Amino acid sequence: MIRPITDTLRHIGAGCLIDEASEKLSELVNAVSSTGKAGKLTITIDIRKATAGALAVAGKVTIKKPAEPAIEVLMFPTPEGNLLTEDPSQIKLDLRSVTVEAKEIRAVAAN
Repeated sequence: MIRPITDTLRHIGAGCLIDEASEKLSELVNAVSSTGKAGKLTITIDIRKATAGALAVAGKVTIKKPAEPAIEVLMFPTPEGNLLTEDPSQIKLDLRSVTVEAKEIRAVAAN
């Protein structure tokens, strides 16, 4: 009878491979849930001959997370082809800061 692959995965990297795969899967699930786009988890197992008839087995886990959408900013074009963060056709207001002195704060009892 063929042994389940999960038994072998538990031994690769002294159990670290399967722990890392679990962490990466969780990370990928969260990324796919937040973006709505697809991702991919890949488990690679490398096997080579070692000495005395044994095989050297190593594993690697990688994920390809969906890209986060780029942050957009609204900008306004000028006739020269430049971009500005303020609309050049809008009138500018002469705004200034107003300071207000703090008055006495009274406590109000709640009934």
